Amino acid sequence: MPPAELWTQLAGLPLLGLTATLLAYLAGVWLFKRSGQKPLCNPVLIAIVLLSLLLWTTDTPYQRYFDGAQFIHFLLGPATVALAVPLHAYWRRLRQMALPLVAGLLAGSATAAFSAMGLARLFGASPETVFSLGPKSVTTPIAMGVAEQIGGIPSLTAVLVILTGILGAMCFPSFFRLLGIRNHATQGFAVGLTAHGLGTARAFLVSEEMGAFSALGMGLNGVLTAVALPLILH
Repeated sequence: MPPAELWTQLAGLPLLGLTATLLAYLAGVWLFKRSGQKPLCNPVLIAIVLLSLLLWTTDTPYQRYFDGAQFIHFLLGPATVALAVPLHAYWRRLRQMALPLVAGLLAGSATAAFSAMGLARLFGASPETVFSLGPKSVTTPIAMGVAEQIGGIPSLTAVLVILTGILGAMCFPSFFRLLGIRNHATQGFAVGLTAHGLGTARAFLVSEEMGAFSALGMGLNGVLTAVALPLILH
């Protein structure tokens, strides 16, 4: 059977998107391990590239792909809630570090939002683009909702969120080595504040402690940004 005809038949299968996504991610994980866990071989980045090439070469509409892969989208909710499990193991330490964590949250959240918006305005970006950059460091569903409230473009915000997460996950090990920051709790909280879910996934590969504090930073930053940013900008 010719490849084009075979693909036409496969494209009609309802779970094609799910299967392609899992295979692309497994390929990314394999390459990540084979590379010695090099940051540039981030599994999510590799999966995105592979899936983009697949959709482009086969001329498959994104909506058709998403219809088959939406089960993974649904699992984002339970996966986020499940991050509370490792947090529970560090609950006593979290209480002891409450004041520094609150200070870091306020400083990190404000810097992540307003530094990007300020640079975009400085370089002459449109108001819609400026507002789209504000929630780039929080998880995608929250970021898109915030962007819509403050006058940004939700679809642009979604792309910026993914880029921010990938860059953060790729760069944070080298960045912390450069700054001489070795404490996993500090690293994790900073990663969660800036690189949301993708950074948190990478943090869990380093240690459970880093992943737990990253999950905390991601959650708190999402709540603070969703509440404060619309109030400040309106």
